[in-house]
Amino acid sequence: MSSLDRRHFLKTSAAALSAATVPGLFAKEKKADPFGGFILGLQSYTYREFDLETCLKRSKEMGLHYIELYQKHASLTATPEQIKAVLNLCKDYEVKPVCWGVQSFTKNHEANKKVFEFGKALGIMSFSANPDPDSFDSLDKLCEEYKIAIAIHPHGPVSKDKLDRWYSAEIILAAVKDHNPLIGTCLDTGHLIRSAQAPFNKKLVPEQQVRVMGARNFGMHLKDHDNELHHDVVFGKGVLNLAEVLKALREVKFKGHLSIEYEHNSKEPTADVAACVEVFKQTVKTLG
Repeated sequence: MSSLDRRHFLKTSAAALSAATVPGLFAKEKKADPFGGFILGLQSYTYREFDLETCLKRSKEMGLHYIELYQKHASLTATPEQIKAVLNLCKDYEVKPVCWGVQSFTKNHEANKKVFEFGKALGIMSFSANPDPDSFDSLDKLCEEYKIAIAIHPHGPVSKDKLDRWYSAEIILAAVKDHNPLIGTCLDTGHLIRSAQAPFNKKLVPEQQVRVMGARNFGMHLKDHDNELHHDVVFGKGVLNLAEVLKALREVKFKGHLSIEYEHNSKEPTADVAACVEVFKQTVKTLG
């Protein structure tokens, strides 16, 4: 090899070696996940004053690509063509339905089966649910058949002197522990916080409630709440300790979906929801 050829060989070899050690030079570099591995999306009830397309558009603009749909945005009575239209609209805005609810279930197996058929058509992971206590024998069979989870939603105070029957993880777990492992919870951090209000005085710490349910956590309505203002607030401005909730979810190896649900400012909640998204990003960044 001549000295000129040798110098050319060494120079090009060194360049090739350098290129091989630079991530993304020849292959598309994988983007960092801003949500720390969590499936973060939106409960469409947040945009109950708007149509589905506006809800999806806002979701995409905030970087949220998963959604839990509720009745107004995806009706249980929808025809196959209407369901297809919903899914096409979701695809247009790069948002995937992962849950639907909150839905009641009774012991009527055929009625329950129709709901699961609807869920199958939507392609969801779970139903956020408010089942009757005598519905579980039916739900055992349907969860097994469809592989869609029932995620019981605690609603906290439902009147000035009454708590929802499923108000805590302890009550839910006692009811479901001997049933299909796909029956568990979609805890609602805001309603857990609300249960501390008088006259109930139930201090239900969201991260502790997550640990109670363990592997039976299938979803979560993620919200912060101010019990003096009596409405939802941006993460960190109320009682919610988001970092501790996320730590608990990681401890129990949570694989479900987190749905930001913001019930305040229903006429235009976008600024507050966007602020919640940014707090979430900063929190997972701090947690590492």
